[in-house]
Amino acid sequence: MPDPIESVVTQGLCTGCGLCASLFDDSVEMSITLAGRMRPIVKKPLDDKSTETFQAVCPGLHVTGPDPKIAGPKGVMHSVWGPMRTTYRGWSSNPEIRFRAAAGGALTAMAIHLLETGKVDAVIHVKASESHPMLSDAHVSRTKEDVIEGSQSRYGPAAPLVNVKRLLDEGARFAVVAKPCDIAAIRNLQKVDSRAKEQILYCLTLFCGGIASSHTPEKIAKFHGVEAKDVSVFRFRGNGWPGPLRVQSKAGKTYDLTYEDSFDNEDYPWDYDVQFRCKICADAIGELADVSCPDAWIMKDGEPTFDEAPGVNVLVTRTEVGEELVSDVEAAGDMELSPFAIDELDAMHASHLPRKLEFPGRHLGVRLAGAAVTDFRRFRTLRALWNGGLWHNLTSMLGTRRRVRNGDNHEPLD
Repeated sequence: MPDPIESVVTQGLCTGCGLCASLFDDSVEMSITLAGRMRPIVKKPLDDKSTETFQAVCPGLHVTGPDPKIAGPKGVMHSVWGPMRTTYRGWSSNPEIRFRAAAGGALTAMAIHLLETGKVDAVIHVKASESHPMLSDAHVSRTKEDVIEGSQSRYGPAAPLVNVKRLLDEGARFAVVAKPCDIAAIRNLQKVDSRAKEQILYCLTLFCGGIASSHTPEKIAKFHGVEAKDVSVFRFRGNGWPGPLRVQSKAGKTYDLTYEDSFDNEDYPWDYDVQFRCKICADAIGELADVSCPDAWIMKDGEPTFDEAPGVNVLVTRTEVGEELVSDVEAAGDMELSPFAIDELDAMHASHLPRKLEFPGRHLGVRLAGAAVTDFRRFRTLRALWNGGLWHNLTSMLGTRRRVRNGDNHEPLD
């Protein structure tokens, strides 16, 4: 019988969150595979109890969407964007944090506020690896300085949840700042572990474009003539908004690319080889978080523009906890807010619409190809079919079935 963790990996359903390695640290560890993915490596088989726990918490196996009532009487359960209690434009009132962060520094401001007010003892997030700058390490912040150190976007593989069990064992109260799939893993854990419900007090996230392999930054560095071993700084974004993609060599040379060139220029010899699990995701916008914090792109003629400007986030509060947090951070003077209309998201983050509206077709395509697919429940499947249209879902189904039959979902274990 195949190992349950290895089965999730080989079927292309692993998110790389690291929760299994945290919970079963004597049996599982996280490592970058030859394919450039952060994946669990099974050192010894799980016992029956651990297997049951893994199957309950793994976000590669199942994700349950938010209760429709969570938006509250004054909020909305949007058919595309999920629960929305309040929406704002926002940014850190500290200009240095705002400049350093990938967008407006709103996530950084909230994390610092939580620590400095004693609402939490620690914050889980990721930061650039000190030993391998193109990679990202899981990090636990306990001070303002720790949070700021990790306050820039990391688009490559990372396992932010590897420290969860350690903090639970310590009795620490903590917040998690991570990708939507990582938040889904936390919500799964809170259903089966009372400590997680009592001690993990805040979940904050972003809108996710998908996780590329570690080969992508290597190709970008090599394009500039810098070998991986000679890279001293690799920053996807930040130091401005959106900020340049910067490669700095140990010899002191600096190479910058604009946001558009680094992500959208097809003339460059790399692409963001997003993992299969991201391609079938029904929640890249963090519906299960307390607060979702995407970029508040500047719009021109109905399209987002990426000219450099002072950074701004959108803040979508999804729970009562999230709404109170945003209000408290503003009241403390740590963040500035201005109005934001829900309808603005449709054009500003139009790239998320196919993923939200065509996931039923993609999931059906995986099943018709005879493969396993993550069980996404309570994500308004019928509404997605209606809003996305049968034709778009049909073409998504056919394309996904073809890719799975070609083995695009399959991952090796090493």
